[in-house]
Amino acid sequence: MLQKGTGGKILNIASLLSFQGGILVPAYAAAKGGVAQLTKALANEWASKRDQRGTRLPPGIWLRTNTTVLRNDPVRSRQILERIPAARWGEPLDIAGAAIFLCSSASDYVHGHVLAVDGGWLAR
Repeated sequence: MLQKGTGGKILNIASLLSFQGGILVPAYAAAKGGVAQLTKALANEWASKRDQRGTRLPPGIWLRTNTTVLRNDPVRSRQILERIPAARWGEPLDIAGAAIFLCSSASDYVHGHVLAVDGGWLAR
């Protein structure tokens, strides 16, 4: 996009483990933390270049195959749901509005931002 001068937006999808260390997943947490910092660093480099933006969207706890074990564990599932103010697991459509906003012209002055779509997880 920079070489062609066409402009555009890059939306990185990360994880809540960009903010937290997690349990038994140090490599995953480190990788997601790296995505967060890469997003910010690229925004610093590209913000002055019109139509070059980097933003990051870390989804919360989702109804996905990688959370099946957690959801099927009654104790862990209860602990997770107790922490989410929305009191439910996130669904794919929950992230759609934020992604559309960040990829649209409505967010043209948003650079390097981290928008957590997490049902309030990080607020607790």
